Amino acid sequence: MMPLRYLQMDVFADHPGAGNPLGAVLDGERFDAARMQAFAAWTNLSETIFLLPPTTSAADYRVRIFTPRQELPFAGHPSVGAAWAALDGGLVAPDRTQLVQECAAGLLPVRVDHIGDIRFPNVRAPRAKRIGGPELAPALLEAVTRTMRTGTLEHALWDNGPRWWLLELADADAVRHLQPDLPAIAALTHATGAVGLAVHAIDGQHGHDLAVRAFCPADNIPEDPVTGSAQASIAARLAAAGRLPGRDGRYVGSQGRELGRDGLVRVCVDGEGEVWIGGAVQPVIRGTVHW
Repeated sequence: MMPLRYLQMDVFADHPGAGNPLGAVLDGERFDAARMQAFAAWTNLSETIFLLPPTTSAADYRVRIFTPRQELPFAGHPSVGAAWAALDGGLVAPDRTQLVQECAAGLLPVRVDHIGDIRFPNVRAPRAKRIGGPELAPALLEAVTRTMRTGTLEHALWDNGPRWWLLELADADAVRHLQPDLPAIAALTHATGAVGLAVHAIDGQHGHDLAVRAFCPADNIPEDPVTGSAQASIAARLAAAGRLPGRDGRYVGSQGRELGRDGLVRVCVDGEGEVWIGGAVQPVIRGTVHW
C-alpha cells in the first residue's frame, strides 16, 4: 500500500501540548469504514478524522470522525481541526476565509480568521436541541450527581449530533475540584444514548468566561481534554436561559486544565441563535501512515 499523509494536531491550543489532540488521515478515501474504526482504535486518541472528497458540490471537503469505539456525526475539535488540516494540506486554497465542511451531521459553514500567518477556524455547530431532563433516567442521574454541588439550571440531555448530559455546577471551584463517579456516568450515558456528560460554571478569570469539564467513560475516555460539541450545546442552553457570559454573544470557554492541557474555545452565538466554535490549532506531528 502507498503511504498516506498523516497529521496530528492540538486543537483549541495556544501552544503544543495544550488543547485536545487529534489525528488526521488526509487521504481518507483509501480507507473503508472498518479500517477507519480500526485505525482510530489504534491511535487511542479521543477522536481521529479522515478527510475525503465531498459528495456534493456545495461542500469543499468531507470529514468522518471516529472515537476509539464509534463514528460520530459531529464533534467540535475534530471539525475545527479538519478545517485547519484541509487548508494546511492543500485540499482547499490556503487563503480561503469561507468554507463548507461536509460531515454526517450535514453541511457546516466554516469561517477562517487570519491573524498574521495564524489561522483560526470557526465552525458553525449543528443546532442543539433539548432531548429531556431528569425524567429520562432518574436513578442513574441521582447516582451521578449525589456528591456534586449543582447550580440552578436543569440537568438535561442535549443533542447537536452527539448527545451530551449537561450539568451546571454551583461555581467554578465545584467544576475544577470535581471527583466524578465514572462508572455512574458510564451507566447513565450508555442507558440514554449519550456520548458523555459535561459540567460547567461561570468562571470570569484569567481571560476566560466559563469553566467546563467533560467525561466519556463509556467510550474509554475518562475525561476529554477539550470538547467543542459539548461547549456548543452548553452555549445553546445558556442562550435559551438568557445566561450567556461574555459580551455580545461572545465568550471563551476554558477546558482541560485539570489534565494539564489548558484549552480555550472561542464561542459565538450569532443573531440567528447559531453557535460557532473556534480556536487555535498547533501541528505537532507530520508523517505517513502504512496501514
